[in-house]
Amino acid sequence: MRYSLPHKSAVQTRTRPANISANASNPHAVRAAVRKAALLPFVFVMYAYATGGPFGLEDMVSTSGPGLALLYILFIPLFWCIPVSLVAAELTTAIPVEGGFYRWVRAAFGDFWGFQAGWWNWTASFLLAAAYAVLATDYLSFYFPAIVGWKHHLVSLLIIAVMAWINVRGIQMVGAVSTVLSIFVLLVVAALCIIAATKWQHNPFSPLVPPRVPPFQVFGAGLALGLWLYSGYEQVSSVAEEVENPQRNYPIALAIVVPLSMATYFLPALLSLAALGNWQKWHTGYFSAAAQLIGGPWLGFAMTIAALVTNLSLLNATVLTSTRMPSTMADDGYLPAAFSARHPRYGTPWIAIIVSSIIYALLAQKTMVQLLTVYVWLRIGVTVLTVLSSWRLRKTQPDLPRPFRIPWGRAGLFYVIVAPLVMSVVALVGSDPFAREWGPLPVLLGPVMYFAFRGAREKRIRA
Repeated sequence: MRYSLPHKSAVQTRTRPANISANASNPHAVRAAVRKAALLPFVFVMYAYATGGPFGLEDMVSTSGPGLALLYILFIPLFWCIPVSLVAAELTTAIPVEGGFYRWVRAAFGDFWGFQAGWWNWTASFLLAAAYAVLATDYLSFYFPAIVGWKHHLVSLLIIAVMAWINVRGIQMVGAVSTVLSIFVLLVVAALCIIAATKWQHNPFSPLVPPRVPPFQVFGAGLALGLWLYSGYEQVSSVAEEVENPQRNYPIALAIVVPLSMATYFLPALLSLAALGNWQKWHTGYFSAAAQLIGGPWLGFAMTIAALVTNLSLLNATVLTSTRMPSTMADDGYLPAAFSARHPRYGTPWIAIIVSSIIYALLAQKTMVQLLTVYVWLRIGVTVLTVLSSWRLRKTQPDLPRPFRIPWGRAGLFYVIVAPLVMSVVALVGSDPFAREWGPLPVLLGPVMYFAFRGAREKRIRA
């Protein structure tokens, strides 16, 4: 059974897909007014979610080699985040509704695959948000060594609770926090780059790959990490209805954030390697040590604080974008109706935020590596469905108004689909044994949950 969204004109009703409903299970529900974000705060929400800072790429340098790591940073966007961003820009301007890519997939391929996109994304957010909370606590423990064991978990819980409260307040609050945090991080990274540039002594691309390391490990590990670094640009489409003029602002935000993200990764890595030349010592958290060696204790301290801030910002943006998914799926009848409840004052899906945050807290007992290893499988599944939706909707809805279109005609459409598919296959083939063992489990859980919730949905409809 398909449901229609109330549109502003008969033309929109005829051209938009019928199953991108905003409130299918309760069409007469009245929503509280949502405070919308302007362009600048939205840019920083997107930047905070997709990048946040250079932290996390350090292991790529020592695993894949400095030369290959820098090449990955430069060229992976051409095959991953740039095509995904073009798809997101076209479909957000065509269908700027809450739920974003979930609704695009549902309109393109039907209820089953739409549910998979929404469920996989929400499940992935559990792992990602928990990983950011754990990593933020890890940075705190650098200055407070007593934060171990149950204390480590307790601090992670407190961080998650604060971010949940901020998100219940709405996207304007999230946008303001993301703007302040992102500007601080960019200033610290800029200071590192400027000082490091004056101390250039080494060839940052040498060696290209580590000597005497199996090629499978060199290329597979670095590629997987690169895909994680450049993921998430389509995710912010899930809050399209909470952004002022999304048809205009979403493509502009992407045009700003994608090159800013590339510069955030490439410049500090390039200049730090050129100043220090000690690529073998790079590991998770090494930017703090590099900053101290390059600029002294004050810059090392500032970089550590920036790393902590980055993970708080990433967690903040992750809660914002991911918790709109269960709310939207509840609107369509695929999750309990309570998930679509809106806060009477802020208009946010506060129950979805709280339930999601509880799950983040439970998973925060795991390590960051364990969480992200499984996350990659779910992220690839959502991305593949998203880019395929652009092709499908071009065929089934050719007259759908698209204020922004993927450029270069059929060649452009071929590019945005094939490039991410190829990268996904290479990344999955090159994944480590732990990922191949545990990654498929939450992916396969999606069809099980679909049929479980579909029965309950049909009963509610009949009632």
